[in-house]
Amino acid sequence: MGKLTCILHANCQGEPLLARLMTSREFADRFECVQYTNYTREPVPDDMLARCGLFLYQHLGPEWGGLASERLVSRLPASARSLCIPNMFFKGYWPGWSGQGGFNFRCTLLDELIEQGLPPEETMLLYLRADLPAKFDLRAVIAQSLAQERGKQALTPVPYVDVLEAEFARSRIFNTVNHPGRLLMDHAARGVLGQLGLESPDEDALAALGEPFPEFEQPVHPSVAAFFGWNSAPGALWHVFGRDITFARYVAHYVVARREGVTDFIGFLQGYHDAP
Repeated sequence: MGKLTCILHANCQGEPLLARLMTSREFADRFECVQYTNYTREPVPDDMLARCGLFLYQHLGPEWGGLASERLVSRLPASARSLCIPNMFFKGYWPGWSGQGGFNFRCTLLDELIEQGLPPEETMLLYLRADLPAKFDLRAVIAQSLAQERGKQALTPVPYVDVLEAEFARSRIFNTVNHPGRLLMDHAARGVLGQLGLESPDEDALAALGEPFPEFEQPVHPSVAAFFGWNSAPGALWHVFGRDITFARYVAHYVVARREGVTDFIGFLQGYHDAP
């Protein structure tokens, strides 16, 4: 008997989730998987939906038109099973984060300082000395972020917010606002498999996968690290697209990129080859 088609409709979290699901021998034996990226509005072909046996999706509302989850689920065969999976996000490590377009990984406070037209060195000094937990009311930012996640969790049978809430202050469990680390990705995979009634991941295979998003550890401001009681030494290093750099160096790259009108900050960081 051939494998059933599994469609995974998700953002960047889909790829590491699928890798973890495949460590379940039962899941791997039963399903042939194909992934479609939701945030790029990648079309899901009708013929794929017509032969789908399992549809795993992050919820998209009616504003997404033909890619809205309800619309896609309605086009599945009657025999297909659908399951809404977690779409995890946490702003607590980067309280100044903004999703405004035109630049990746924005910090509104740093943008405000840059827009004042101060010399780059003064801009950096003011930002590095800033008290972000006080500036942004970090406790309120965390509470709002957790509340947002509980609202999203209501759409999926796979709970994860209790784990996030219990662990976020102990160590950094996100690499960016929407790149959860292995703790949460492993937890999500176990939850999905449990909902499907399939065997859990092979723990050795799961451990061998390592971190899901190792290429970019978005640096955390020293004042935020101190708020959580982490090592906030000036020389602490963060892995940024193949290099280990300090927070100050990361801020310098940010300031240069903004002043030069760069819009693809990811590409800028990937192409920058100065010494840390």
